[in-house]
Amino acid sequence: MIEWHKEKIIKCDQKVNITAAFGSELVLEGSTAIPNILLKIYNKIGISDFQMIMLIQMIRLYVEEKELYPSPEKLADCMEADPARIEKELAGLMEKEIIAVSEYFDSERKVIFEGYDFEPLFLKISDIWAGIRAKDIEESERLLRITVDGRDFDDKKFDDSAAALIPIFENEFGRALSPLEIEQIEQWAEERDPRLVVEALKQAVLRGKHNFKYINTILMGWKKNNLRTLEEVADYDREFQSRRSSRTGQGGETGKGGLNKADRNNSRKKAFIKTLYI
Repeated sequence: MIEWHKEKIIKCDQKVNITAAFGSELVLEGSTAIPNILLKIYNKIGISDFQMIMLIQMIRLYVEEKELYPSPEKLADCMEADPARIEKELAGLMEKEIIAVSEYFDSERKVIFEGYDFEPLFLKISDIWAGIRAKDIEESERLLRITVDGRDFDDKKFDDSAAALIPIFENEFGRALSPLEIEQIEQWAEERDPRLVVEALKQAVLRGKHNFKYINTILMGWKKNNLRTLEEVADYDREFQSRRSSRTGQGGETGKGGLNKADRNNSRKKAFIKTLYI
């Protein structure tokens, strides 16, 4: 076991304000960052309250003292527990594949040593996060699906297309448009149904993308798929959602590749999220 002990540096002049001294040491001693998502979901991955406190102490020792493989006795000193229980809880975490023991290489000392590995823990957290994120994204996509009933445009006349679109854009952007932006809107209005331009604006705003480049990307995607009306866009969107739902629901408990249903669902969630960010 390799340990690095942080030397305690003490100020020589002790004639200081005790409150100021405490505040200074509170800051300079540093802190241990624990992800909020871990604190929210640790019980969902089989970590008990006691084990969570133990993990926090292990992370603190890793960060503060560079002690990668603290003994049960060392951890017991940090908690109200005896070394035998600490050893049992550590074994439980490793059995659940929440932590592991790996080999590390110290390039300065030129030695290889063992230490606790937290990658399995954060892999489990990423799986939970992927599920939560996928659910949120799917809900937002559901809200973005187009319901075509014509009511949004019953009272709008687009005889002068660009003139009707410009105030709509200015209202959504909360500012006056530049000459180049107006020229872009005029070009869109000449090439496609103005209602599609408004729909692309709506989808961009709902996604928090207040820029012309993103709106143009939406319109170009519809053009690439030869979608010329709101009805065609709605049909295409419904077919896309249906295909994605069908892919998500395929397969039994265990596939030919040996992955169980939960593993395949996690893989699909991660793949789905990857397509949104890359």
